[in-house]
Amino acid sequence: MTDLSKLTPGLEGHAELVVGEEHTAPRIGSGRVRVLATPVMINLMEAAALDAVENLIPAGHQSLGTRLDVRHIAATPVGMRVRATARLLSVDGRTLEFRVEAHDERDLIGDGAHTRLVVNVERFDQRVQKKLAPR
Repeated sequence: MTDLSKLTPGLEGHAELVVGEEHTAPRIGSGRVRVLATPVMINLMEAAALDAVENLIPAGHQSLGTRLDVRHIAATPVGMRVRATARLLSVDGRTLEFRVEAHDERDLIGDGAHTRLVVNVERFDQRVQKKLAPR
């Protein structure tokens, strides 16, 4: 059994970026308006969750995102800073549940729930490689 006792509700992580052209919806392929793309906001939320827990997960293990349920509720223009926060709400076995939010310099721009699963990297890689084997 993997010791996840260091993962306790209340842990918080953060990630931030300044929106550049490379972060906009037209550049990512998720729209035509030149504002922060939803996939980039989601990536920032996942990075915040990693920041909260990854350094507390035992060697040979890591967490993988398995579910995201988020709203993107306000646009952020190029040049504005965005900060995502993830707060660990619960640990159930290997399942980690987070509350995620993203704010730009003016508004809450997104929020929701994120689930991650702690896996043994070697076993996970073995399962992935089996997909490449001929049937």
